[in-house]
Amino acid sequence: MTEAVRLPARGGTLTRREAIDVLRRHLLQLTDAEHSICLVASEHGIFCGGFRRFGEGEFRERYREVVARRGLSRRQQEYLANSWQLARQLAENVALACDAQAIEHDTCRGWDDFTNMELARFLRELLAVESEVVPDAAPALAT
Repeated sequence: MTEAVRLPARGGTLTRREAIDVLRRHLLQLTDAEHSICLVASEHGIFCGGFRRFGEGEFRERYREVVARRGLSRRQQEYLANSWQLARQLAENVALACDAQAIEHDTCRGWDDFTNMELARFLRELLAVESEVVPDAAPALAT
């Protein structure tokens, strides 16, 4: 059984890291070993839009190593891209394609693609939570 997503009690304000953690926990409930968040987001029109946020040319450019074969339908190309994203998650030992791409910056920049305002929008759209997302606290400098 999956753990329910719980928001930190902070009066409607989350740091960027907290917002990503909340989103990650929710998005993990939508994925499995055969469906990356990229595919789920594409199929359901949620979150960043997944593969569908890219037009034909941009999709082929971002996934050129994966979909180099000619004659494949977009659905077949997305299936290959999904398999590739799942492999990247395994290789990086992370939970979501967003986590892998935040490390690799390969086909997108993962979490780094999203502004704090976009993260707040995702929280509102996915979890019906109104929250301001603020930058993470800067580490204190040693003196």
